[in-house]
Order: sequence, then structure tokens, then C-alpha cells
Amino acid sequence: MPRHDPQVRLQHMLEYAREAIGLMRDKKRADLDTDRTLGLATLRCLEIIGEAASRVPESLRQQHPQIPWPQIIGTRNRLVHGYDLVDYDIIWSTITQDLPPLIAELEKIL
Repeated sequence: MPRHDPQVRLQHMLEYAREAIGLMRDKKRADLDTDRTLGLATLRCLEIIGEAASRVPESLRQQHPQIPWPQIIGTRNRLVHGYDLVDYDIIWSTITQDLPPLIAELEKIL
């Protein structure tokens, strides 16, 4: 499949959502404050999820309104442009509460 294929973008979203959850397996919220590598890795996963989402054509996004496209893309933008204002409480919440249902929806689509 070519890189620009929307299915590839959805697959990237799924892959990195799973990766972020895997990184946090057996971790606590405080680990994001004390383990710089963990923090950077999880942020990168969320950035990639958002970037991939932004490259999904609008027509496909409209077919799947159950996915919070604007929030996913907005999170990526806040992380990239507000790199010095990252709130790890929000990162923790995103990974532990928002990514599992996103994974379920992406699995249905794919």
C-alpha cells in the first residue's frame, strides 16, 4: 500500500495508539514525571497519531464521526507547538482513557 493511502494512515494511528498503551503498561502516572525517556516516547506516539489523523481525507473522517478527529489533531498541534507546556496529567488521561476506545474504533474500520 502506498504511504498516502488512507488505510496506511489509519494503520499508523492504530499502531502508535497500541505502542503508547504498551509503554505505559505496569507504569503509574508519576512515571511520566520521573522517566524522561518514557515521557518523550509517549509524546511522540501521540504526535504521530495526530499527524496521521490529519492526513486522513476529510471524506473518510466524515464517514467515521465516532472518532474525535479534531481533538486528536488538536492534541498533536498542542504537543508540537506547546512543547514547553505539556501537562502530563492530560497525557496520562489520554493514554489510559482515550486511546483504548480509539483502538477499538480503528480496529472496526480496518
